[in-house]
Amino acid sequence: MDAFEDFPDTPEPVWILGKEYSALTEREQLLSDVASRLWFTYRKNFPPIGGTGPTSDTGWGCMLRCGQMILAEALMCRHLGRDWRWARGRRQREEYVSILNAFIDKKDSYYSIHQIAQMGVGEGKPIGQWYGPNTVAQVLKKLAVFDTWSRLAVHVAMDNTVIIEEIKRLCMPWLDIGDREEAGELNGCLEGACALVEEETALWKPLVLLIPLRLGLSDINEAYIDTLKQCFMLPQSLGVIGGKPNSAHYFIGYVGEELIYLDPHTTQPAVEPSEDGQVPDETYHCQHPPCRMHICELDPSIAAVRTHSRLSFLSSAQTRPYRDSGKRPLISLNSTDFSDSDRLERFFDSEDEEFEILSL
Repeated sequence: MDAFEDFPDTPEPVWILGKEYSALTEREQLLSDVASRLWFTYRKNFPPIGGTGPTSDTGWGCMLRCGQMILAEALMCRHLGRDWRWARGRRQREEYVSILNAFIDKKDSYYSIHQIAQMGVGEGKPIGQWYGPNTVAQVLKKLAVFDTWSRLAVHVAMDNTVIIEEIKRLCMPWLDIGDREEAGELNGCLEGACALVEEETALWKPLVLLIPLRLGLSDINEAYIDTLKQCFMLPQSLGVIGGKPNSAHYFIGYVGEELIYLDPHTTQPAVEPSEDGQVPDETYHCQHPPCRMHICELDPSIAAVRTHSRLSFLSSAQTRPYRDSGKRPLISLNSTDFSDSDRLERFFDSEDEEFEILSL
């Protein structure tokens, strides 16, 4: 299909990061939502990475750009709200300008290509080498610690398993995890724990949860397709990143049997903020219809990402779409260790380039 082909005239709903649209009657609102996502692509002529390194990430930085997009979506939800919309030529809110400046291609931006590439060296990835989604996830987790304005808690849940005590330890450092009775976790009662801390929501550090998954061997197992679609229907969804070397994408929704994604494989000149911090931002928003691919073309290695502003997401109602017994489950939810709940079938392969990251 043409990369910029418009949405089909279909009665089937279009889902974009937890929002439902009609392609027949809400096309303008749909495209406005897509255009409001921050779109990070290859750039050229930025300051050399590390002082003497590359001045462009063309050919190797696509997964890094996808990682930037999914974290930018978390920051947008955190500071602007999911319903915020971008408009060309409008003077933007201070929070938006701060978010965009965090990703500008220079060494002192929190989440710049420079910071990600140099932090990746500590993960065994030389500057200029393509990253798999796990490396990007681990790097973003480390960089988020320095962003004191956003106070995000970034957690990478390995082996398709979410350990609740790990989440609580990260997002509620004031709570004594060792005292299960005080925390309301008697006999593994997760609902009791959620109810107890409801009044402490203000102390909960907003969570960005990344879960590397493998949904098949060489191709996606069709048993996971319906559950994967549900990821894009959840209001907390940040989307999915994944792909193979030189072919990574940021998936933000679906229509029918097609996934909707933002493609980083366009090289644009680097942008320099003005003296007052304003950024010429038109090239950071996809102003044409986004790309689509058939869901069966998705590489089975993915990572799901989800944001949460309160602990109640750990309740059974909030996680049911991932554990629905009527469909192939994506995750296992455990209170402390693997013996605390029934184990799901394992299909995770820990090789970095062999899985993708989904936003739950």
